Amino acid sequence: MSEPLDVLVIGAGPAGTSAALRAAELGARVAVVDAERTGGTCVNTGCVPTRVLAKTARLMREVRSADAYGITVTEQAIDWRTTVERVRATVDRVRAAKADPGRLEAAGVELLLEGRARLVGPHEVELEGSGRRLTASSIILCVGGHSRRLPVPGAELAVVAEDVLDLPALPRRIAIIGAGNTGAQLVTIFNAFGSEVTLLEVAPRILAGADAAVSADVERAFREQGVRVLTGVEEVTSLEPADDGIVLTWQGDGAQERATFDTVLMATGWPAAIEDLGLEAAGVRAERGRIPVDEYLRSNVPHVLVAGDANGQAMLVQAAHFEAEAAARNAVLGATRRTPHHLLPSGGFTDPDYAGVGLTEDQARERDRDCLVAHVPFDTMERPIIDDRPRGFLKLIADRRRELLLGAHAVGENAVEVIQAVTTAMAAGVDVATLAKVEFAYPTYSAVIGTAARALLAQPSAAR
Repeated sequence: MSEPLDVLVIGAGPAGTSAALRAAELGARVAVVDAERTGGTCVNTGCVPTRVLAKTARLMREVRSADAYGITVTEQAIDWRTTVERVRATVDRVRAAKADPGRLEAAGVELLLEGRARLVGPHEVELEGSGRRLTASSIILCVGGHSRRLPVPGAELAVVAEDVLDLPALPRRIAIIGAGNTGAQLVTIFNAFGSEVTLLEVAPRILAGADAAVSADVERAFREQGVRVLTGVEEVTSLEPADDGIVLTWQGDGAQERATFDTVLMATGWPAAIEDLGLEAAGVRAERGRIPVDEYLRSNVPHVLVAGDANGQAMLVQAAHFEAEAAARNAVLGATRRTPHHLLPSGGFTDPDYAGVGLTEDQARERDRDCLVAHVPFDTMERPIIDDRPRGFLKLIADRRRELLLGAHAVGENAVEVIQAVTTAMAAGVDVATLAKVEFAYPTYSAVIGTAARALLAQPSAAR
């Protein structure tokens, strides 16, 4: 057994790398372990490859509209194998650009890619590849999450998001179960590639966590693009093999339905990747597919901290970075750092894009029915018209005195970037009057922010 460490980080994704670098910066003796590579789910099988596929889908959309600009394009088919090769090459370039092994080495962090790590005691971890055992005063679990299949007969016939690049061919007919961020993005990707897409969701609307106006507008766009959208699905019953594909059976509107697809993809949850992690050997408690933590990111065993997707809180890369740095500080210097996610922008690269930050309108009105809301359609702004992308809107929500922005939600081209700009203003405490005075460049998508802020100022004072 090697000399004891101050901090051992399990997982070399965004959270694990950030935690290890911060702990080393604070003077701790640190090692980070992972099964075989750095980057985690996001870089290797998650948001990076999905974003490359979304870029390809965007290009397909542009190619199909090229004739309107006097550009003749005769070939409009997708070459699936070339697309997959491009995605994998881009993932390799992103991993190389991040240079995590080099950064860790330069910081004095030992990186061990020796198979899956397993807790074998309160302070001890074994690496299954080498059999090496490590001990540490504190352990930070940054193991991320993974897709899950529904517990229904024939679920093994389905694929999950991480399997998309392994599909041997582009499916002609695909069912996507789950209309959260992942499912919605995959709808746009496969629809743009020419697949017949059916989207099934148990909630009464897609993107159930988004503002209701965002959900409604994206769903309308999907339907107009030929996607069959089924919400309020009561139950997915089974999957069965057939000569011409997979027969999917579900219960909806009180009746059973069946259809045959080439591929069934489940985007139905994201539990923590804690199988075979040996939590019981360290006395760490898990529940409902995650490891609960306190405000200092400590599990029920105080020297075992959890950052990123595994604690089930925010489950976004940007949140994982901040949680990991806080967990490292708490592990090295004692529990003093909290990481409340007051402003956490999120969205999806669909067609159209969508994004949001802060309170939805429904949430804001639950707190104060007299809050103010401005809704500016993209088709009133010059840049979306110029780009022939007039679909969408920006919604700003403010308190009745217009001193605070409570939330912002957008649908349309560059929606994520627009919301990111609003988030910066919210984080700086900029009031509506100040935001309305910003002279946004012309013509830009972000100019809609100033227009919406001025619309808020123009509204009559709320009733007291």
